[in-house]
Amino acid sequence: MTEFGIVGLAILVVTSLVSYQGFRKAEYFDQYAFRIKDILYRRQYYRLLTSGLLHTGWPHLLLNMLTFYWFSSAVEDMVGYRNYALIYFGSLLGGSLLSLLLHRRDSEYTAVGASGAISGLVFAAIALFPEMKVGFPGVLMVPGWLYGLLYVVFCAYGITARLGNIGHDAHLGGGLVGLLTVLLLRPELLHTNALAVGAILLPALAFFVLLLKKPGALLTGALFKSAPDYQTVDDRYHTGQRNEEAELDELLDKISRQGIDSLSARQKRQLEKLSR
Repeated sequence: MTEFGIVGLAILVVTSLVSYQGFRKAEYFDQYAFRIKDILYRRQYYRLLTSGLLHTGWPHLLLNMLTFYWFSSAVEDMVGYRNYALIYFGSLLGGSLLSLLLHRRDSEYTAVGASGAISGLVFAAIALFPEMKVGFPGVLMVPGWLYGLLYVVFCAYGITARLGNIGHDAHLGGGLVGLLTVLLLRPELLHTNALAVGAILLPALAFFVLLLKKPGALLTGALFKSAPDYQTVDDRYHTGQRNEEAELDELLDKISRQGIDSLSARQKRQLEKLSR
C-alpha cells in the first residue's frame, strides 16, 4: 500500500471535517444532505455532491474512510490525480443521480454518505488490477471479478427489496460510473481485464433491462418473481399519494419564491384540490 495521493488526502480531510460539523449541528446536516424535495422542487442541486461529504455517525464515517484508504492510493497512482478526481466525483454524482431517478416520487427521501464515490473507486480498482483480491484480510478474500458480480447482484436485490437503511442505488450508480469512467480513460482494460469488466457490466445491464420491463418492481419488490407486473390497489393508492404530495410541494415552493399570482388558473384549481 502506497501513501495517499494529494487528492485522496484532501478528500479524506474535507470529508472528515464536514461530517464532524454535521454531527455537531443538525441544521448544517439538513442544509447539505441529499433530499429529493430540495433537489427537485427547490433546485438545490449542490446537494447531489455535498451529501457525499456527510455521514450519519462515526461508525458510518469510519467504515467508509477505511474502505477509501484501502483503494484510494492505488487508483490515484495508476491514473493520476486529475483522472482520480474525475472518477471520484463522477461516481459521487452518478450515485446521487440514480438515487434521484429511483426515488423521485418520494419527496421526503434523504441520504448521506460517500459510499457511491467509494464504490466507484472499488470498481475502477477491479478493472485496473486483474489480479486483485477483495474482501476481509485473514477472513475471506475473493477475486475482484467475483466480488464485483456479487456486489451488483446484492445492490440490485437491495434496491428492489428496500433492504436495510442503505443507499443501494447510490452504491450501484456510483460503482458503475467509476467503472465506465476508468474504461473511457483506459479503453485497453476492456481487453486485458474483460472478465472483471463483464462480471460487473452484464448483470447491471440485465438489472436495468428488468426495471424497464417491470417498472412496478420498485413498489412491489417483485423484480425477480414471476408475479404479474401490475400494481395492487394499495400500491396505486400510495403511488398516487406520493405524486400528489410532490405536486403540492412544487406549487407551494413556487408560491414562496414568486407569490400566489405566479400560479396559472389551472395551478390554482389544483392547489385548492390538493389542499383539501
